[in-house]
Amino acid sequence: MNWALPLRCRCHRQTPRRRRRRRQLHANPELSFQENETSALIRQADRRRWSALDGLGIRYRHPVARTGIVAEVGAGQPVVVLRGDMDALPVQEASGLPYSSRRPGVMHACGHDGHTAMLLTAAKALKAVEGQLRGTVRLLFQPAEEGGGGASFMVADGALEGAAAAFGMHVNPAAPTGTVHAKSGATFAAADRFSVVIRGVGGHAGMPHKARDAVLAASMAVVALQPLLSREVNPLEGGVVTVSRFNTGEGAPNVIPERVTLSGTIRAFSDPIFAQLRQRVTAVFTSTATMYGCNATVEWSPMPYPPLITDAGMTALALGSAAKVVGSGNAVEIFEPYMYAEDFAFLAAKVPSAFLMLGIRNDTAGSVHGLHTPQFRLDEAALPLGAALHVQFALDFLRSRQQGAGGGAGGAAAAREEL
Repeated sequence: MNWALPLRCRCHRQTPRRRRRRRQLHANPELSFQENETSALIRQADRRRWSALDGLGIRYRHPVARTGIVAEVGAGQPVVVLRGDMDALPVQEASGLPYSSRRPGVMHACGHDGHTAMLLTAAKALKAVEGQLRGTVRLLFQPAEEGGGGASFMVADGALEGAAAAFGMHVNPAAPTGTVHAKSGATFAAADRFSVVIRGVGGHAGMPHKARDAVLAASMAVVALQPLLSREVNPLEGGVVTVSRFNTGEGAPNVIPERVTLSGTIRAFSDPIFAQLRQRVTAVFTSTATMYGCNATVEWSPMPYPPLITDAGMTALALGSAAKVVGSGNAVEIFEPYMYAEDFAFLAAKVPSAFLMLGIRNDTAGSVHGLHTPQFRLDEAALPLGAALHVQFALDFLRSRQQGAGGGAGGAAAAREEL
């Protein structure tokens, strides 16, 4: 039987329970490695009776990577991993939603509340057909994607032990709801963050010759960074060097400050270019500061993200799964990578993996603003689609590993009923 049409019909139905689950998560965002309440909501059913792991009878391990959860449905080999991230951002919400963040300065501005709700819905659907699964579906509720490298900590805590494949996804406000995009190979960039302090000698703005101007040194260093890409990196390889903060302090207009701080990011799709940019950014700041009689210290983040390299076979399988959920015309392979960073890369470096971008753009729902903006809104019509993508990939992967897969259709049908 072809299950594509019934699955599409079910996925486009929204239920109050799904909305309530996601809205409760949205209203109570938590920063990286602080996802204690979020983790509890996933594990323990609340008085509103929406399903959680305990209520579903799903076995799990907690804490993993401080606040994370590793849950499993099914038994034995093969093991396929589904991942959803949980953390929020230090952003003051301005979406105007009635269920906006209750925590000042913290917001789910990247859709991770949606990712969590999708994965939990998928867990319920998979649990309903657990006896028919020919293998194990492992669900990772992951902390600290936003710069904390939570996926790396999950790997270190054994979350991938025995796994044969991994699947992840992210909401995409640039694409319409009901569309899915995927790329094989280099999909997301490697990324690192730098912080710079340039120190000079302060002085009176009317007598600059008696000072060592840290503002001038910092300004010239920013300009000197630009040729790193235009003259030192193969234009076919690409990369990014961005200075996003430049702070001279709160002094008076007639005072040359003795200290300037800067910060920014580098991005690249290959490890050699990434290493080159990191080395050259440090050299530009230190040498330019010296040229103007100042000195510079450059610090890098302790957890740089590697490039996300997806597997061609897993990507093809995931696009096939997506076609069953959203229709073949809406599941599209793309060939241009994203300059975003994604710590799913730590999983993809260990096991063959696929990563999908799920469209959520919907003018009627107000889901038109970009990720990491105060106005960001997630079109809730995408929630059942994301859950279905998780389930469909897991079922298709397990079926692909079976010899003479004659028993998979019943499990697929029952799982879709749960969605």
